[in-house]
Amino acid sequence: MDVHLDETDRRILHELTRDGRMSVRALAEAVNVSRSHAYSRIERLQAAGVLEGFTAVVDPVRSGLGTSAYVTLSVRQSSWRDLSERLRRVPEVKHMALVGGGDVDVILLVRTRDNEALRRVVLDVLQGIPGVLSTRTLLIFEDMPNR
Repeated sequence: MDVHLDETDRRILHELTRDGRMSVRALAEAVNVSRSHAYSRIERLQAAGVLEGFTAVVDPVRSGLGTSAYVTLSVRQSSWRDLSERLRRVPEVKHMALVGGGDVDVILLVRTRDNEALRRVVLDVLQGIPGVLSTRTLLIFEDMPNR
């Protein structure tokens, strides 16, 4: 379903992305609409699936996940359905994307407590999944969240 978003919708989404806990009153003031109008816009954006939910942003290092890496996978194409389900069950995988046009098929964001745990996830867990042909690990030295 393609949803038309006007400038007010985009400003609401921008403000909620910056601070998902802001009150509707503060949101209405920030985008210069009434509270009732802000409520109705939020409800419409939720009903249309544009706003999927509200989440907390957790600092990975402060929460005990001091090592992060992007792990690329080359996979057997015919195994994608089973493979994607198994990857979803790996708790250290925080984001997964199927990509095209390059020499890799999947990019994972993996967060672990330390390098030893990362090694275990990559060498034992990911490389042990049927359909994974190869992996490449790119350590993240510094996260720069887009907030």
